[in-house]
Amino acid sequence: MPFIFRGFDPNAFGGGFNPAGFQETANPRPRRPKKPRRAIGSPFTRTLINVVVTLLAGLVYFYFELPAINLHAEEFYVFAFLLCAVYCACAVFTSGFQGDGGAKSYFKFVRKQCALPFLAVIALIILIAVGSLLSWVVLRAGAYSKLLPLESGNFTAEVEEISYDQIPMLDDDSAARLGNRKLGELADMVSQFEILTDYTQINYQGRPVRVTSLRYGDLIKWITNRGDGLPAYLIIDMVSQEAEIVRLEEGMKYTTAEHLGRNLYRHLRFNYPTMMFDGPVFEIDEEGTPYWICPRIVRTIGLFGGTDIKGAVLVNAITGEHEYYEQVPNWVDRVYSYDIIMQQYDYYGMYHNGFLNSIFGQRDVTVTTDGWNYIAIDDDVFMYTGVTSVTSDQSNIGFILTNQRTKATKFYPCAGATENSAKESAQSQVQQMRYQATFPLLLNIANQPTYFMALKGEDGLVKMFAMVNVQQYDIVSTGSTVGECETNYRQTLAHRGLVGAGQQTAVSGDTHEQTGKIIEIRSAVIDGNTHYYVRMEGSLGYLDFNAAAVPTAVLLNINDTIRYTYVLETAEFPEHGIIPATGFEYAEDGE
Repeated sequence: MPFIFRGFDPNAFGGGFNPAGFQETANPRPRRPKKPRRAIGSPFTRTLINVVVTLLAGLVYFYFELPAINLHAEEFYVFAFLLCAVYCACAVFTSGFQGDGGAKSYFKFVRKQCALPFLAVIALIILIAVGSLLSWVVLRAGAYSKLLPLESGNFTAEVEEISYDQIPMLDDDSAARLGNRKLGELADMVSQFEILTDYTQINYQGRPVRVTSLRYGDLIKWITNRGDGLPAYLIIDMVSQEAEIVRLEEGMKYTTAEHLGRNLYRHLRFNYPTMMFDGPVFEIDEEGTPYWICPRIVRTIGLFGGTDIKGAVLVNAITGEHEYYEQVPNWVDRVYSYDIIMQQYDYYGMYHNGFLNSIFGQRDVTVTTDGWNYIAIDDDVFMYTGVTSVTSDQSNIGFILTNQRTKATKFYPCAGATENSAKESAQSQVQQMRYQATFPLLLNIANQPTYFMALKGEDGLVKMFAMVNVQQYDIVSTGSTVGECETNYRQTLAHRGLVGAGQQTAVSGDTHEQTGKIIEIRSAVIDGNTHYYVRMEGSLGYLDFNAAAVPTAVLLNINDTIRYTYVLETAEFPEHGIIPATGFEYAEDGE
């Protein structure tokens, strides 16, 4: 059979070679013209469809993203622009728009078919521009500097010494470790729940504690447990370092751990659609009922500037009952967060002498330091942070204490070490043990502003305590207990001559003098002053040395022989009881 090469054109080399094949197509198939889209129904029908689709898209977005319907909220504009975009996109399909003319024809179509959303977008853009201009710190520096009402104060005169059972000894990390360890001891909970990492420091029944809620371990555990809610919350005692799981008779059903309608953020938004909120805070009242404190954010400068707090919504975590309070109840400890307080002080420190001064000259320009801590004063929780010059971070010029419920703030001038310098000084005292210091707490010890901090080991647990003098941070004392640490610190102050004589305590009676040997020493803080109770040999009674009146009492030791004076109506030292002592001097045995 002869070989035939089909499709080979003998004239290929002269008339052109066809590499694609072996037969040319004389008449290629013509392309079908594009079928035009047809508009849907009447103009009213199309508009109705556009509106319904836009509303549905808006409801879905609102349910999941929960934007505040408020002109001061940035997320509101994102929501509004999204609705306009959905309407225009839907109109493209319902009107049969072809788009053959490019962008120009599309914008012409939008102006004709989507006039209302088009005008809304233009109006919102203008509103954003004007609102941003009116909020611009360059033009409104004076208003920003007045956000935080500030008073000056005398720290040692206004802040009393606190007793040992009021000094918080744990930071966030240590509290979290104790909480996780406690939950791990409960077999019926540890497999289903975890601990919410956001601890809140509050005063609870006169004690500084940190509290937090549980949360579901994962989505499946939420499904299986959501009917009963979260069964407990956690309390960490900041002084005794004890953790307690508080079981509830009825579980918490309105929390940040929920996923649907009982989710706290969704619960708030559906009931307060126009309010803006800061992050919710978990607290308990004096009866132990769990609540979410939800501070209301307001913008006080232009549209977007001057973030402040105006009251809060309190939500019962068990029942979901809620109420807005412009003046929150006294048992609530935290309404203002640390970042709002520090931001407002920074505005004051930067701009109280004008915007230009913050850049050129920088006269009296100050900022807060890098950290903060909390201290309980008169059943309120105060936030502390240092203040330093903007041109140098080597030393503090003072510090502020802010009531986290009312925002009442006082500035206490006190030149001294920064918190980081104090931490380094404390760590250098125990460098062989490689302990790490927590962020300092500011205390009044013997009328001396003093940094107090815990020293933690590599396991994250508190091992020791340290006190560092703010003004002379080379004065450092440590101890395995707070009492030991304070005693060592007071003795160091006495040796350095920094403890003042103070005022004599007025007591009635005659002054008497005796000599004896010390066999026991105790101490306690009463009305802000440390008292040393000294028992002499052969007696069951105690001499009461007030450290404010007799500062050298911190130097007394067991077996010291002293000649002491006391005030009593009779000359005989009683066998029992506590006697006010007015002074002493060391004596030789037998004198």
